[in-house]
Amino acid sequence: MAEAFRRAAGQADLILLAGDLTQHGQVDEVCVVADACRDLDVPIVAVLGNHDWQSDRTGDLARALAGAGVVVLERTHTILPVAGVSVGVAGVKGFVGGFVQQWANFGEPLFRQAYAETTADVDGLEAGLRAIESCAVRIALLHYSPVEATLVGEPERLWLVLGADRLAGPIRDHRPDLVVHGHAHRGSFEGDVDGVPVYNVAVHVIGREFWVFELPCDGTRQAAGPLAVEET
Repeated sequence: MAEAFRRAAGQADLILLAGDLTQHGQVDEVCVVADACRDLDVPIVAVLGNHDWQSDRTGDLARALAGAGVVVLERTHTILPVAGVSVGVAGVKGFVGGFVQQWANFGEPLFRQAYAETTADVDGLEAGLRAIESCAVRIALLHYSPVEATLVGEPERLWLVLGADRLAGPIRDHRPDLVVHGHAHRGSFEGDVDGVPVYNVAVHVIGREFWVFELPCDGTRQAAGPLAVEET
């Protein structure tokens, strides 16, 4: 893993990690990732994934990553100077809800709690994208998908727990330059929200450790990736 991160840092100006940095959410697992990121000379921004929540130690995981210089986002944003331009990243894990036949805010407390959790992610993504509107490059970093297209290949019965089209609202309103997510291991690489490109960068989908994207800025091309990965 350390060698993969070194290669990525040699190709890109910014590394984004789209969650599932561990298998079972244990600190010793995330320390492997942290050690691979430590001392790299490019900024690294991450969100956590559902696997990272398995042991209910997300605070410990975030602290271990932060100690290695990784910026961990959860319903917040960061603005970084990258290759001479300002790059804003709005990051949320996201949550369930599905597409078309959505999870309703009705019924038992657990159902209403799940709906409220996704609402908090939608609100966090909205606030983050609004905060980075003036940046030269704007990126939304998620774990769960905001669009059906990148879930194609997964059984449709699972789409309810692989993403939520409610997450597409802030993307549609603020139109970032790029959206990336993970989570859907059998999904598809590419989709869009009303023309805003969305990519599923789970390693199972991209078939490699990192994917490098180049994003235009003021008529030039600025490397704003690799924008990946799932490390399950």
